[in-house]
Amino acid sequence: MIVLSTLNAKYSHAAMGLRYLFANMGDLQEQTQIHEFTINDDIPRIAEEICQLKPDILGLGIYIWNIQESTQLVRLLKQVLPLCTIILGGPEVSYDSEDEDICALADHVICGEADVAFAETCQALRKGETPERWLKKDIPDLNNIELPYAYYSDEDLAHRIIYVEASRGCPFTCEFCLSSLDQKVRNVEMQRFFPAMDDLLQRGCTMFKFVDRTFNLSPKIACGIMEFFLERWRDGLFLHFEMVPDRLPDQIKELLPKFPNGAVQFEIGIQSMTESVGQLISRRMDKQKTAENFNFIRQQTGVHVHADLIIGLPGETFESFADSFDQLWYLDPGEIQVGILKLLKGTPIKRHQEAFTMQFNAQPPYDIIQSEAFPFALMQRLKRFARYFEIFSNSDRFERSLQLIVDQGTDGPFKALLAFSDWLWQTCQQVHAISLKRQYELCASYLRECTQVTEEQLLNALCQDFLDKRSNPQQSPKGLPDFMRQRVDELRFQQN
Repeated sequence: MIVLSTLNAKYSHAAMGLRYLFANMGDLQEQTQIHEFTINDDIPRIAEEICQLKPDILGLGIYIWNIQESTQLVRLLKQVLPLCTIILGGPEVSYDSEDEDICALADHVICGEADVAFAETCQALRKGETPERWLKKDIPDLNNIELPYAYYSDEDLAHRIIYVEASRGCPFTCEFCLSSLDQKVRNVEMQRFFPAMDDLLQRGCTMFKFVDRTFNLSPKIACGIMEFFLERWRDGLFLHFEMVPDRLPDQIKELLPKFPNGAVQFEIGIQSMTESVGQLISRRMDKQKTAENFNFIRQQTGVHVHADLIIGLPGETFESFADSFDQLWYLDPGEIQVGILKLLKGTPIKRHQEAFTMQFNAQPPYDIIQSEAFPFALMQRLKRFARYFEIFSNSDRFERSLQLIVDQGTDGPFKALLAFSDWLWQTCQQVHAISLKRQYELCASYLRECTQVTEEQLLNALCQDFLDKRSNPQQSPKGLPDFMRQRVDELRFQQN
């Protein structure tokens, strides 16, 4: 028995990589099973389930979010299942991993894309051969390997995010990103890709999350995929694409307004608006075209934009990050994701460590601890800001209330919201497990204590936020603070 497994971050994530391996097992496919777990599952229970399968080979996908739990699992399996050959793969063991405990525990490590290499390694083991411990194979031709989509189960289609890809690689060289190591873009032939997508549609798939790093690099391919879905559109479909911010040709612009509101999401990596920072990290972006594209998307389409910023990039300062945030805020994307710089294994960003005295956490997720421009205390403060921003802004529950806070500020949106973040930390000393009722109470208290808004203004903003169907489709009053209940009832009566 050959078992393919990984520990996903959440149950809702279905591992496309495992399905690629399974699809390309050839004659060994009948002897192979996929078994997925999550990082929140009990490690001994995972080991027990794997032991019950009695595998002689276990393939385990290792990622930044699961390496610590996976190390515990492999250490335990080597004790209770000593005759099982454990083969590791995935980005977290593909670069600079020689000193990782999990690699020392495992029998073999496949570095890079393992679509074909895993099956070849299993075939060698079955023949009694002894493959090398560290295996680095040639990059596979995407059009000579089997696609994985038939191996998403009906349970996956009904309850999980379905990941798909029309290409691999990225032509850009952004130094913080693993994709910069594979600069050649390889496309799946559309005559193979479209039947696979049609099959998923016919089986009831509604969520397609494209993991292509630069979906809009080729307008012809991007338009072909969009037209494919438009021709087969039905209510409930959702498409997610990662887009280059300053590249939105007319062919794509003509198609976007045809999609229903909220049915398409663009993930757009801004990372920094500071030109000198972009030059340092080899990231090119035309700010004017980016702004024009954001305005077009906001004004003429129903596309939801998820835009990324990174705190701690080399050459960035507190003031320049604040300026980047403010510029992006005024472009008005649907969501701003504030991330913390990570030193991912193999990425060239490490070349800046000495020059900018950058120190990173030795444990996953390898986030920056401090640098010349961001001392430890400031970085901690900004990490709290990122977490509170996720809770109050990206939950889409406090749009009007946060706008009141921003409007009361005198030094830009970022510093107004940072003041709110600082107050939250001083008040509750926690960044997790804040109930929704407590969120409403905290927001109201801050507006009362730290701004000049009237009670009428803050009450209307909070209650309208609650009644907004986009953020609260059920509109259940359960858990509302008492001071909001009567106004919510009044506004409901007015709306009806």
